[in-house]
Amino acid sequence: MSGTRMSTDRGGVSGAVKPLVPVLAIAGVGLIGGSFAAALRQRGLVGEVLGAGRSPSSLALARELGLVDRVVSYAEAAEQADLVILAAPVGATEPILQAMRPYLRDQTLITDAGSTKVNVVQAARRALDDRIAQFVPGHPIAGAEKTGPEAADADLYQGRVTVLTPLEENTPAARQFVTRVWEAVGARVLSMEPDIHDRALASVSHVPHFLSSVFMWQVATSPDSDLRLALAGSGFRDFTRISAGSAEVWRDIFLSNREAVLAELTEVRAALDQAQAFLQGAQGRELEDFLERAALARRFWGSRSGLK
Repeated sequence: MSGTRMSTDRGGVSGAVKPLVPVLAIAGVGLIGGSFAAALRQRGLVGEVLGAGRSPSSLALARELGLVDRVVSYAEAAEQADLVILAAPVGATEPILQAMRPYLRDQTLITDAGSTKVNVVQAARRALDDRIAQFVPGHPIAGAEKTGPEAADADLYQGRVTVLTPLEENTPAARQFVTRVWEAVGARVLSMEPDIHDRALASVSHVPHFLSSVFMWQVATSPDSDLRLALAGSGFRDFTRISAGSAEVWRDIFLSNREAVLAELTEVRAALDQAQAFLQGAQGRELEDFLERAALARRFWGSRSGLK
């Protein structure tokens, strides 16, 4: 919806029909949380949307855009919502849940959109203690380099994967409800263990962002950066696009999944050394075979995933 104003008529849901989520609270109304609210509202699946967070200006903008109906505290969100989604940086998970814990109603469920899961689960266990059954961890694998409420997109999750890493304490009903909500906004839901999620995402999400940022830093700090950037084209644009994301968000992701990211970087470094050796040795056939294997793998993934 990027910058467009949403209607604030409670999603157009008739008073005679109970929406899927009567009251939704979003902790962190940026791209991820704002898109979640916009998707539910567009489909008429949410009643009232509450916004909570640390930035009054962002919350005010979210309300102006119609992403949220009211701005509340974390305590009020816990007291009033049927479903809470944490869409703040993963490092904020524990303090937010600590603020909510004393006010949680028995029927309130919490999920999250954090890009790492082992540390999020650990933080939730510390913060929620005997209320941990009410937390169903999740991660929508969708995003963009844009940030803030104005970046919200009601179609962000359409056709994308959301991973849930349910806890043994979660009831079947809680798991099913959170699954149903994510499917309702267009996502395909997969379930897996938190550590498996973190290892896989280190490879296909966290390390690509790390490499993009490192490369962008190297170019931007070079003595002739102005010339390089003046000549940069679509390849540079595509490779560096994700480096424009929130530094705070990605700092937390890298630190919270540090071991998996470091292990993956070791493998990337070995692959880079191999390719560099072919180049240094002017080994044209070996270098071409290396590049062709990468090209075929990328084409196959593109055709299978639909993400060209």
